[in-house]
Amino acid sequence: MEGWRQKKRPECLEKRFEFQSYDENRDFLDALGDFCEKINRFPDISFGKTYANITVRPSDDEEQISKDDHDFASQIDCLRKNL
Repeated sequence: MEGWRQKKRPECLEKRFEFQSYDENRDFLDALGDFCEKINRFPDISFGKTYANITVRPSDDEEQISKDDHDFASQIDCLRKNL
């Protein structure tokens, strides 16, 4: 979970992913979209030409970040590493 920041208000995990090109960013976002649809869990995403900001909020009706949220963030990291 390198690079993820946990915020308290609102409770969430945040990370900025940097890329060398728009194509790399697009490949990551496409892979993330496919993965999220497969598991039916969706982070907040904002992006520009060579970066993507990902915010993971607590799952379901939880108010605090849980192990599931940390696992989800780790899975997002794995997507990035496998491109």
